Amino acid sequence: MRLRIAGLQHCRIAGLSAALVLQIAVVSAETVDRVLAVVAGQLIMMSDVTAVRDLGIIEPASGGDPVGSVLARLIDRELMLAEVDRYAPPEPDPADIDREVAAVRARFPSQKAFDDVLAVSGIDVTHVREIERQNLRLRAYLDQRFTVPDNDAQRRQSLVDDWVAGLRRRAPVLNLYKP
Repeated sequence: MRLRIAGLQHCRIAGLSAALVLQIAVVSAETVDRVLAVVAGQLIMMSDVTAVRDLGIIEPASGGDPVGSVLARLIDRELMLAEVDRYAPPEPDPADIDREVAAVRARFPSQKAFDDVLAVSGIDVTHVREIERQNLRLRAYLDQRFTVPDNDAQRRQSLVDDWVAGLRRRAPVLNLYKP
C-alpha cells in the first residue's frame, strides 16, 4: 500500500512538472504573425498589411482604423488579382517594374531606412518587385476594362467600385480581423 501511494505521488509530481513546463512554454510563446483574412483561398497576414502600409504601397484611410482600412484594400486587391489572372494580361515591362520599385524606395530617406522596413516586414526587394508587378498588371487590366468617355475619373471609380462589390459577393471572403 505504501509503495502504491508513493507511486501515485511520484506520478502527480511528474504530471505537475509537465504541466508547469507546458505553461511556461505557452507563456513564453510569441505571436510571429496572424491571419487577418482568407480571400478565395489566399491568406492575408498581419505582416502583409504592415509591409504594404510601412512601404507606402497602400496608404491607410484617414480617420478610422489603419489596419482595417489597409486590410480592406488588400482584400479588394486579392479579389481583383484573381480576376486579372483569369484573363492573363501581358506582363509589364521590367523597366516599369524597376520604376515602381524605385518609387517605393524613394519614399525613404536612406537605403538603410528602406532595408530596415523590409527587415521588420519580413520581406525582401524581390517581394516588393512582385507586389509592383501585380499592381502594374492590375492597372493594365482596369485601364482596358474600365474606359469612360472624357476620362471621367469619378465615373470610372464608380464602375470599378461596383465591379469589386460584385467580386466580394461572388467570392469566398473570410475577414478575421477584429479591431
